[in-house]
Amino acid sequence: MHHSEPPYNDYGRVMRRRLGGRVQKLAIDAAMGCPNRDGRVARGGCTFCLNEAFSPDYCRTTQSITEQIDAGIAFHAARRRTADIYLAYFQSGSNTYAPIERLERLYTEALRHPKIGGLIIGTRPDCISSEILDILEHLSKHHYIAIEYGVESTSDATLEHVNRGHSYDDAIRAVELTRARSIDTGAHFILGLPNESRQQIVEQTHLINRLKPNFVKFHQLQIYRSTPMAEEWQRHPERFLFSGSTPIDDYLALVVDIIRRLDPDIAIERIASTAPRHLLLHSPLGGIRMDELRSRLIELMRTAQAHQGDLLIR
Repeated sequence: MHHSEPPYNDYGRVMRRRLGGRVQKLAIDAAMGCPNRDGRVARGGCTFCLNEAFSPDYCRTTQSITEQIDAGIAFHAARRRTADIYLAYFQSGSNTYAPIERLERLYTEALRHPKIGGLIIGTRPDCISSEILDILEHLSKHHYIAIEYGVESTSDATLEHVNRGHSYDDAIRAVELTRARSIDTGAHFILGLPNESRQQIVEQTHLINRLKPNFVKFHQLQIYRSTPMAEEWQRHPERFLFSGSTPIDDYLALVVDIIRRLDPDIAIERIASTAPRHLLLHSPLGGIRMDELRSRLIELMRTAQAHQGDLLIR
C-alpha cells in the first residue's frame, strides 16, 4: 500500500477515479419535510434531530436550487477549494419526500446547472418508491446519481428508542431496490446511540457488509440542545457510550475496530461530523478538526498495522 494512501477505502479517491477529477459536494436545502415530523410516521421527529444543525450557512431555503448552487461554489472558491466536478447534495430533510412532480423539477433544475455533474440525495429508507427510482434511473443514464440513506443503526430496538419510525428491514429493502437500478447507495450510521454497547456497535459491521452500500458515513452521536435526547442525556448518562474521560481516544478506537471488520469494497466517506458549537450540548469529539481526527485515525491504524477488512470474517 502506498504510504500516502489511507489504510482504508477512501471515498474521495473512489469518486475521483469514478468521475475523473476532484469532486466537491454542494449542500442544497430543498425545504423538504420529514414523515417523522408531520405525523405520517410519527410526530416530533427523531429524538436526536435538530434540523438546522445539518445545513451549512450558504444554504438558504428562500433561494432557488440554482442560486444555492452558485452560492455553494462561491463559498468553496472563497476558501480556495476548487473542484473539477460539483455534485448537488440534497442534504437537509428527507429529499424524496414530496410529490413526484416536485422532485423531478428540483432534481432536473440542479442537473441543468452547467457546473453540476450529478446528484446525491439524502433520504430515509421508508421514503423511496419505484416511481422515484424510475426518475432517478432515467437521470443516471447521463449523470452520476447516488442515494444516501439514513440507516443510523441496524438494531430495531435502537431505532424504536430514538423514534426513528422505520425498521432495519426498511433499510435493507431500500438499498436492494436502489442497487437493482444501478444507482449508487450510501448508508449513514450514528455511533453511540443510547443503550448500544461498544460490542454491539462493532458487531453490527457484519450486517453493514451484508447490506453492501457503495459508501458509508459514520458519525459520532452529538447531543443537540432542546432535543428529547438532550433531556435523556441529562437524566440517564449511563445509557450513552461516550461519556467517559477520554472520548476522542475511545471513539477512534471504536472506528478502527469497525473499519477492520468492514468489507474493503465499501468506501468510507466520513468517520465523524461537525456541527455549529452553539447548537451542541455535547459532542464526544469536542471541537477537534476533521483533518486532525483523520490523521489520528490513520496514525492509529498504521501503528497497529491495521487496514480495512483485515479482521473481516468472510
